[in-house]
Amino acid sequence: MAMMHYVGLDVHRNRTSMEVLDGNGKSLLRKEVVGDWAKVITEVEALPRPLAVCYEASCGYGYLHGRLSKVSDRVEVAHPGHLRLIFRSKKKNDRVDAAKLAKLLYLDEVPQVYVPGLDVRQWRGLIEFRRRMLDKRTAAKNQLRAILRSNNVRPSKGLWTKKGQAWLAALKEDALPSMQLLQRDLLVEELEGLAKKVARVEAELAKIAASHPAVTVLMTIPGVGIRTAEAFVAYVADAARFRRSLRAGTYFGLVPCQDASGGKERLGHITREGPPTVRKLLCEAARQAVRRSPKVKKWFERISGGEAGQRKIALVAVARKLAVVMLAMMKSGEVWREAD
Repeated sequence: MAMMHYVGLDVHRNRTSMEVLDGNGKSLLRKEVVGDWAKVITEVEALPRPLAVCYEASCGYGYLHGRLSKVSDRVEVAHPGHLRLIFRSKKKNDRVDAAKLAKLLYLDEVPQVYVPGLDVRQWRGLIEFRRRMLDKRTAAKNQLRAILRSNNVRPSKGLWTKKGQAWLAALKEDALPSMQLLQRDLLVEELEGLAKKVARVEAELAKIAASHPAVTVLMTIPGVGIRTAEAFVAYVADAARFRRSLRAGTYFGLVPCQDASGGKERLGHITREGPPTVRKLLCEAARQAVRRSPKVKKWFERISGGEAGQRKIALVAVARKLAVVMLAMMKSGEVWREAD
């Protein structure tokens, strides 16, 4: 039976370092592949089989996983953050990184990331695209507020309603200088354009969410809307990959950093690992759930202890609790039960 070959790839856009180890962990090949990813695929395909490949997760890791899976027997994608913890070395270059990845693959110690299917990756991409448009909308609104504030113009209440927008559009040179009126006009046009784009994206996201029953199940939680539910389901993808529902808090970076030494344990800020978009949505959902659900409000009050200084900490703790409950609901298919 032929021995497995282990390939470590330090992948970049136009140049990739390759290290190949034999079944005994000895180096067989070390080379630089000059060219795009198609060239890398060709080089890997020419290597003797059986073959295992490892590379670090970065932009396009899903596409590369799909292509490499067709020309190799096993593909593992390494977690960049965990790799930095494993290799705390001052000597770092592409060739060295490729050799390290090959060695980890040989030792079966690669800190792997989950690679979802193409449909889930595209779903996540659309969710992130919407978030970036919302960030642009927020930036435009902040610029408009700054223009008004710099000229001591107090905006009407509900500035972003139709009535408020009409008031903003009616401002003349007696209120704003001509150059800032131009900025006002362009920013208002930008907001109108973004509103139409966001509506198109949300309509498409609604179609995708309709094909995932778990989204409907999670929306039975008070305060959890379609945007939070769809993002949670998209990033969890396969609930079965989490052995325990408690892992949801860790996956979304909602657990505190821990420093335990000499019998003392210190807890710091949350780790903020995982997708920040979902973490933000979970915190917003927690704020709404505290208002709408007596059950969640009890969680919040128990953690905060009625102290104003603990409210933010309690809100994040509620977000972590919601993530755990949401993952359990995805696994069981059960809807929210307020009475429990």
